[in-house]
Amino acid sequence: MSVDKLKRTVLGLIAVSLFLVSGAVLAEFPLNLTEGVTPTSLKVYDLHMTILYIVTVIGIAVFAVMTWSIFHHRKSKGAVPAQFHHSTVAEITWTIIPILILVGMAIPATKTLIFMEQTGDSEMTLKVTGYQWKWKYDYMDEGVSFFSALAQEDNEARQLNSGIDPNTIDNYLKNVDNEIVLPVETKIRILTTAADVIHSWWVPDLGWKRDAIPGYINDNWTYIEKPGVYRGKCTELCGKDHGFMPIVVRAVPKAEYAAWIEEKKAEQVTAAAGSDREWTKEELLEKGDAVYAANCASCHMPTGEGIPGLFPALKGSAIVNGPANDMINLVLNGKNLMPAFKEQLSDADIAAALTHERNSWENTAADVIQPSDVKAAR
Repeated sequence: MSVDKLKRTVLGLIAVSLFLVSGAVLAEFPLNLTEGVTPTSLKVYDLHMTILYIVTVIGIAVFAVMTWSIFHHRKSKGAVPAQFHHSTVAEITWTIIPILILVGMAIPATKTLIFMEQTGDSEMTLKVTGYQWKWKYDYMDEGVSFFSALAQEDNEARQLNSGIDPNTIDNYLKNVDNEIVLPVETKIRILTTAADVIHSWWVPDLGWKRDAIPGYINDNWTYIEKPGVYRGKCTELCGKDHGFMPIVVRAVPKAEYAAWIEEKKAEQVTAAAGSDREWTKEELLEKGDAVYAANCASCHMPTGEGIPGLFPALKGSAIVNGPANDMINLVLNGKNLMPAFKEQLSDADIAAALTHERNSWENTAADVIQPSDVKAAR
């Protein structure tokens, strides 16, 4: 094979590879906005396309005139530049035309913004509170409340040297332990706030996002038209695990939503009852392993060794191996970078996590903390 033919073959293979890779990239990362499944998202998409068409026409016209001028007024054709420094007609023209274009763009944009702010006449209210690094959801009209964090399987896989191949997990880092369930064809008011730092709640298919700011409540609304699962994430840099607090919304028919609400209410009753009974050590250790993985492992590491200079080790810790009440109060009220868990976890969850820690990593306390102990410390 000649050198030229070899070069052409290699270049051809490179071109084909680039084409295939670009196709895969475009399939994974679409170039246009998500159309979404709500009236808001569709209006935003239509506005986006309208503005895109306008600026595309402007761009083509401007560059066409520039190209024509450069070609026909080049020096090699003997073009002689005109000698003038002022034109009232030109100045008026290039002032009025942009104003008309901007007004034409502002009218549909303003209508869309007004539409997005119409939160009245909502049929239900969902309150979203951002925490480092999870979300809390309160169904204000139903008395249902729960936290939603990164799914345990994803959380384990993301750990350094976990030995788990992320490619084996569907929607890796986009799964949660508790999904939001919402009814379709229902106007839902969504309030967003935060308990510690600024977060931002975003589900692209809903067509908007809102900052969650401590001490302040933002509101918006949604009306989901199609059942399905819609994923989102926090879009405000909020600390170490900012990239690991996904959002999963499951939209279902109204009857299915009503059944789910009753199920969650029953779960809350069961959880509350768990604070009033004695647990066996085996029950606490089993539950504590899951609670620790979901709430503590990201800072203190699955091995309890912590992160030097940031988060202290629990392995061999004086507080872990010391009096139980001191440890309970620390977890309930927080300290320094450690958040207060009294609003985030139930008495049973805290008791289980502490029992797990005091019986793991060669810690010597090896005792049992009951939910009643946590309840008394509150």
